Amino acid sequence: MIRQREEAFAKINLTLDVLFLRPDGYHEVDMVMQSVSLADSLTITPRDETGLSLQSGRSDLPTDDGNLAMRAARCFLKAIGNEEQGLILELHKRIPVCAGTAGGSSDAAAVLRALNRMFGQPFSQQQLQSLGEAIGSDVPYCVLGGTARAQGRGEVLTTLPSLPPCWIVLCKPDFGISTPELFRRIDAVPAQYHPDTEGMLAALAAQDLSQIAQKLGNAFEAVLPQAAQNQVQAIKNRLKDCGALGACMSGTGPTVFGIFEQERAAKEAVLALTQTYAEVFFTQPV
Repeated sequence: MIRQREEAFAKINLTLDVLFLRPDGYHEVDMVMQSVSLADSLTITPRDETGLSLQSGRSDLPTDDGNLAMRAARCFLKAIGNEEQGLILELHKRIPVCAGTAGGSSDAAAVLRALNRMFGQPFSQQQLQSLGEAIGSDVPYCVLGGTARAQGRGEVLTTLPSLPPCWIVLCKPDFGISTPELFRRIDAVPAQYHPDTEGMLAALAAQDLSQIAQKLGNAFEAVLPQAAQNQVQAIKNRLKDCGALGACMSGTGPTVFGIFEQERAAKEAVLALTQTYAEVFFTQPV
């Protein structure tokens, strides 16, 4: 077996709609997702001794099964009937943590892809996506990557036309948001806001970047606590003031992104935002 390296790309939500609470306890969602070039780097090395270990150099990240990368490795090894295989996982984090950009899910997906190569491609991509369902709702999409619509609880995927060439600036403010709390809030006030998902699909089909930017929408923005809502809106306004065609929160936040047609404007936005925020990223669609 040969050491494997894999990139784990962050994602943004071009649209995110929450439709209803399902009998199984999950929420029915309808999302348009996009991978961006901001990425964690993963290396997996086989070793003679049994068991898994994870190294990240980050004291704030779990190194046991609380980390989705470890759970993904165990899930894969169990699926191939080789649970005693020894592996060292090395993870270099660049994607912000707890940010609504699927950092953990993307790491898990990268583990599945890398191990699939290491063990001679025993699974198709569709089978890897199915394995990912047991790890986290965003993992199947992160296995697929690119531009896609995610329905069901996130596992029903449809590949879409790629986002036209553009630049994307991500800004994570320095506060946390509880995902369970946001779902409770959205259940308490259903139908407060729904993004125009069909409009986004039409804009992608037409490759109309301006229209895509106008159709950005996230149902969770409407149920944020007021202080968080104010900060998210302030970042959106600054991105637009710097030339973004549109701006939106990703996932359950708090990361906000803006889509730019001009590279220079996007880089100027990064400079402007780094005056206030520590985590600002210049990216492109992948």
